[in-house]
Amino acid sequence: MNYQTFQPQSDLRSVVKCYWTLEIPAQKDVEKQLIIPDGCIDMIFILGDDVKRFTSGDEFIIQPREMVLGQITGPFYVQPSGYVSSFAVRFYPYGFSNFVSSSIKKLANKETPLALLFGDEPSQALTEAIIQAANTSARIEIVEAFLLEKLTDKTIIDNVVKRTIDTILSTGGNTAINTILKDDLSKRRQMERKFVQQIGISPKQLGKVIRLQSALKRLLNRQPESLTEIAYESDYYDQAHFIKDFKEFTGTTPRAFLEDGTMALSSLFYKKD
Repeated sequence: MNYQTFQPQSDLRSVVKCYWTLEIPAQKDVEKQLIIPDGCIDMIFILGDDVKRFTSGDEFIIQPREMVLGQITGPFYVQPSGYVSSFAVRFYPYGFSNFVSSSIKKLANKETPLALLFGDEPSQALTEAIIQAANTSARIEIVEAFLLEKLTDKTIIDNVVKRTIDTILSTGGNTAINTILKDDLSKRRQMERKFVQQIGISPKQLGKVIRLQSALKRLLNRQPESLTEIAYESDYYDQAHFIKDFKEFTGTTPRAFLEDGTMALSSLFYKKD
């Protein structure tokens, strides 16, 4: 597996976390791969063979070849049908709202074709340019030009929502929403509605995802080894609380995660992220 990340130019750095590429040679009997929530939204271009996404058991759909993958809040399994080659934009939690006028909530837990978000002609032109580009650098230039054209000077993200996200990220998901809002408790419901519209999930869900990511990085890097230590360093109440949250988002336990071949892709993504 060859996974690489690239930094955006300065004008997009506040909304785009990175660009990434993934290349995997075709293999026989490839296992399903679990994608773990990370609080981000990705715009993905599939340049290789088709990719299956399992909806339940053995039932699956073929992912669109150009799509936006919204917030994930539970186990999300994919399986390549052959050669994997992908180019993608990873947006910060509040990043993608700056490029579309519709609610981000409807994008959660599914793939949305670019044409539904940006129109047939612009999406087709972008996709063709990405496919025909000679290399990753050229693809980054193409997608950045597209995003900068869509980006406006108008502030789309509510300041309270952005402040809440910044605090969640800076504290590793360990700050209660009441603490963030302080004197604005009466505005909590309004803020939460805006949060879901602009981010796709609730503040509480995002906090749990960010905390899980913090624990996951410690788990993948095996420092420390003890699940109890990982739990406490990630500010879970105890090991049981850590395991409960881990199973909610992955469908498995931390120990099983490390030993399961279906976690290879997530391990590659999040150990380096």
